[in-house]
Amino acid sequence: MANTKNAKKMIKVNERRRKRNQSIRTTIKTAFKKATQALEAGEASDAADAARKAASAIDRAVSKGTVHRNTAARKKSRLMKKVNALA
Repeated sequence: MANTKNAKKMIKVNERRRKRNQSIRTTIKTAFKKATQALEAGEASDAADAARKAASAIDRAVSKGTVHRNTAARKKSRLMKKVNALA
């Protein structure tokens, strides 16, 4: 249990940050799923569009500090590699 005023505040702040980070991660996963579905369907233009949106979502997550930049680079690289192989 938090004893100090600052510790009580940090509990609230951490919960707020956790919710924001969770929302951002969910957005990334959804964008990746859409891109993957387009890849599996063999639709090159849809896959490229979905991959761009996924990359944008990842970049936003990096700017917010939710995802490490190297993790983001790896995810984008793997996704774009698949998109380019389809095209």
